[in-house]
Amino acid sequence: PVPAAVAAGEESPVEGGPPDHSYSLSSGTTSEELLRKLNEQRDIIALLEVKMKEMKGSIRRLRLAEAQLREEIREKDRLLHAASAGTRKRHGL
Repeated sequence: PVPAAVAAGEESPVEGGPPDHSYSLSSGTTSEELLRKLNEQRDIIALLEVKMKEMKGSIRRLRLAEAQLREEIREKDRLLHAASAGTRKRHGL
């Protein structure tokens, strides 16, 4: 009988071997290669953190700009409403 994990493709054909994932390392990976891969991953994470901070700053600035624009629209609407009300009174409407 074939173990269920092997039948499902979760393990490599060698019984008890590591899972066969696209990100798995070959059994002959040296410590230098592991260290290089780890450093590459740390560099990528650091870059992503910088980009996230930049994006958060951009979102904050956009929200402030949106709030200012909404306030300007409200003010212009008030002025237009007041002007149209004054025009109606003058014309007896």
